[in-house]
Amino acid sequence: MRLRRWFLPENPDVLGVLQQQTDVTVEGVEALVAWADGDPGAADRLRACEHRADACKRQLRQALSVAFSTPLEPEDLFELSSGIDELVNGAKNAVREAEVMQAGPDEAIAEMAAELAEGTRHIAAAFGALAAGSSTDATEAADAAVSSQRRIEKLYRAAMSALVDTDDLREVAAKRELYRRLSRTSDELVRVAERVWYAVLKQS
Repeated sequence: MRLRRWFLPENPDVLGVLQQQTDVTVEGVEALVAWADGDPGAADRLRACEHRADACKRQLRQALSVAFSTPLEPEDLFELSSGIDELVNGAKNAVREAEVMQAGPDEAIAEMAAELAEGTRHIAAAFGALAAGSSTDATEAADAAVSSQRRIEKLYRAAMSALVDTDDLREVAAKRELYRRLSRTSDELVRVAERVWYAVLKQS
């Protein structure tokens, strides 16, 4: 009698990989905070985190290509991963632009970076709640991330207004670009938070 060999379909832990990417992203944005608080060596840590996060993103996409089933729709997982990728990319690019323009961080940048880190931690909590199957906790964490972005917008407007009193046009141009970069990066918090809500609604 001929024996049949059965192969179970692959089912990688895609949410686990997404959480790994998010943990590295949190680490990277916290390095941005350290840089904004006066630690120049944190810039290298941030760049290293961005490379590690990219590796996690590629791992997730590979896992999605072979997964037999996923806890969330593949499209949602893809978009969530892309959103947090933009977060760490934005943080890295802010530091790069500051270095190119030879413009150090100021109090406004430090405050915006701290809020960005807080919002990113809320996104990580939302992903953890999704992995645990708690849609209520996931959407509450997503809402908290949106609140962080709104605080960043207030900081951004106040910082831009304060530039009116600055006579050094070079400083005005440099700081304006950095403020805008952080504000645009914070928009990704809203994008990811809304995708968390969308993924939850599709499962309800």
